[in-house]
Order: sequence, then structure tokens, then C-alpha cells
Amino acid sequence: MDLPGARSPRVPDSRSSKDYYQFKPYNVGRWIIWGLFAIVLGVAPMLFTSSLSHTMLSQMGIAIIVCLSYNMLLGQGGMLSFGHAVYSGLGSFLAIHTLNLVSKGSLPVPVSLIPVVGGLSGAFFAVLLGWVTTKKAATPFAMITLGIGELVWAMSLMFPEFFGGEGGVSGNRVTGAKAGGIADALGLTFGPQIQLYYLIAIYTFICTALMFAFTRTPLGRMLNAVRDNPERVEFVGYDTQMVRYIAFIIAAFFAGVSGGLAALNFEIVTSEVVSGPRSGAYLLFTFLGGATFFFGPIIGGILMVIAFVLLSELTKAWLLYMGLVFLFMVMYAPGGIASLVMMNLRIASFGRLRELWVSYLALACTALVVLLGAAAMIEMVYHLKLNAALGPELEFLGLHLDAHGLNSWFGSAFVMLTALGLFEVARRHFVRHWGEIQEFIEKEIKRREAL
Repeated sequence: MDLPGARSPRVPDSRSSKDYYQFKPYNVGRWIIWGLFAIVLGVAPMLFTSSLSHTMLSQMGIAIIVCLSYNMLLGQGGMLSFGHAVYSGLGSFLAIHTLNLVSKGSLPVPVSLIPVVGGLSGAFFAVLLGWVTTKKAATPFAMITLGIGELVWAMSLMFPEFFGGEGGVSGNRVTGAKAGGIADALGLTFGPQIQLYYLIAIYTFICTALMFAFTRTPLGRMLNAVRDNPERVEFVGYDTQMVRYIAFIIAAFFAGVSGGLAALNFEIVTSEVVSGPRSGAYLLFTFLGGATFFFGPIIGGILMVIAFVLLSELTKAWLLYMGLVFLFMVMYAPGGIASLVMMNLRIASFGRLRELWVSYLALACTALVVLLGAAAMIEMVYHLKLNAALGPELEFLGLHLDAHGLNSWFGSAFVMLTALGLFEVARRHFVRHWGEIQEFIEKEIKRREAL
């Protein structure tokens, strides 16, 4: 009996071996994940009600968009870029100039659409610069992006009429609300941070969904093929440069959207937004989150805001700590945090994750003690170099340390080295147990395939 709306299969001919409709099951899990993502974006400011929390949540939304856009190049296309901040930064500058025109009444554009202006600006500059950039791949591509990034950053200091010089360009998102639109009809001025947060949350959800949808398109799949085997892609008749070029423009558009949101959030744009360190931050945190998984840059964007806002307030040596974290992630978890999550989910699906909690606890405790011992010595060094006029004594996590005293140095070194030895013992036990579980999983997979 045939299903309604479906055609009966026909006898295969030389043109096609399969000529019938297939009805795919509804992907309930995907709808649940996206629903939870929307709920988290909507509920987060209700759980964290302080002004600092709202500011950080807004910056996290902006960082998620720009890290996902960078991952379109790095994770999906295999293009290591050292100049991605060019497109998010130029999007910020065009967005702030547009906001100023709106504030003067010269341009009837709703403030809620300013980020789209930033996105179109980023895409425009990608069209101009991307063809040259994507002529090469791998290392030459990285060097070209580095050169373009340095060129634009130098130009930001040479043309103060557009870039504002060292003081940057400032704006006012509240006075621009008089341009009208849906936001004006609802009485939204985007003055309170909570109103701006929900605007950023809407853009974050839409941009994340669009970038995920891009990964499922033929162009997104072809971009993965260009990353993995460009010679074969050319052999079947595709232009690898054109694939990279189109993906480059799309990534620049979303980077520009994040730049436009940043212009609204901070109401000032300086030359720092197109600098090399900003591009390096996108690379570092996208890698830490996990460039090989779609949700990895989301984790990386959250970590970037936590590091820039909270960690930088706790210690002046925060960049050193970030460098050490990046070093250890490259050595022990090159797939980023997302890869660690997925590996443990794989073990959990076979019911063996509970066996590792003691090992995880031992690793976490010993690693924390190692970090505390090393941090104490780092803080003493920074205190001697930067705060020598305040005397040799300092306070670190409730402990009084003497940067000139042998006891403080010996105690810190002893704690670090002892914990490091215990960490190595725990690590070897964990590696052995992990290997046994992986062997069990492989045997179980073969057994299920044989059924």
C-alpha cells in the first residue's frame, strides 16, 4: 500500500538507480537544543541581575558571533587568518558613523538595524580584499591576512578623519532611537543595558542559526572538502579559490555584525578593534573552545569575555596565564574544550563515565594546587617588577607573601613541585584507565556491528 503523496518506486534505468521520495524522521533533538539555547539567552539576565552581569552577557553575545564567524574560516575552511579583526573592526567604524548620521537626523535607519550596516560593511571590504587574500591557501593565506591586518591598523592611525585618531569615534545609541521603527513603536530606547542585551541576544540567536545552516548547505560541505582535499575538489571541476572567496565574504559579514553590535554596546570605536592583538584573541579563544566543532567557538567566546573582563581585573599577569592555558591545550587537548566534552559524551553513551570521576577529581585537585603554587611565584615576580615602590609584601588569595623572603619562594616552589608529582601519578593512572575504556568501546562497537 502506497503512502499518500509518495510515488511508487520504478524500475531503475541507466540514468538513476533510485527514483522515489524518502520521508526523513523529525529531528527532535535539534529542536530541543535550539530551544534550550533560546531559553538560556532569554533567561540569563533574569538570573544574573547586576549591571556587570548584563554588560558581560552582552559582550558574550558579541564574542560568540565573531568567534563563530572566525571558525567559518579556520574550522570549516582550514584558513588560518591573522587579520579577522579587520572586518569586524571596519564594520564597527561604519556602524558608529552610521549611528552618528542617524543621531543628526540625516539618515532614517532604526538603531536596531545598525548591526546589519556593520555586517554589510564587513562584507564589502571582504569583497575588495578577499580575492587577493584567497588566491593562496595554508601558510601564504595566513601571511597575506597578517599583512592586510597590519596595513589597515597602520591606516587607522594615518587617517584620523575616519578612524578618529587615538581617541576613536564615539556615538550615542539613545539619541539615535528617534529614527523610528519597531523599537520606537515599542518604546525601546536601547539606553538601559537590559534592552540592548536582548537586541544582542536576538542577533546572536539569528546569526548562530544562519551560520549553522551554512554548514549544512552544499557550499558549506564543499568548503569542508576544500579544507580536506583541495586537489580532489579541483579535479571534479570546482574552483577552490571561489569557494574560499565566497566563504570569506560570508564570514566577514557576520564579523561585521558583531562589530556593529560592539559599536552600539560601547558607543565608542578605537583603532584597537582592527589591531593584530584583537585578531590573535579571536584565534586563541576559537581554538580553546574547539575549532573542529560548531559549538566550540561559543565556548571560546564566553571564555574570551571572562578573561578580558574578570581575569584582567584579578591580576596584571592575566595574559601570561592565558598563554600557559593555550600552551597546555595545544599539548594535551588540541581539539579544544569541545573535543573533551564530546569524548566524555562518547564514554557516557556506553555507560563507563562514572568510572572516571575519581581520576577526574584527582587530576583537578592536583592541577589546581600546581596552579596556585605557580601563580604565587608569578605574582611575586610581577610585584617586584611593577609594584616595587609598595614594598616587598603582597597579599595573594588571603596569604601574605614576601617577595624578598626565602620562605615564600621555597614554600611556593615546594607546593608546586609536590603537586606536580602527584598530578603526574594521577595522570598516568588516568591514561591507563582511559585506554582500557577505549578498548572496551571499540570491542563493543564491533560486537554491535556483527549483530
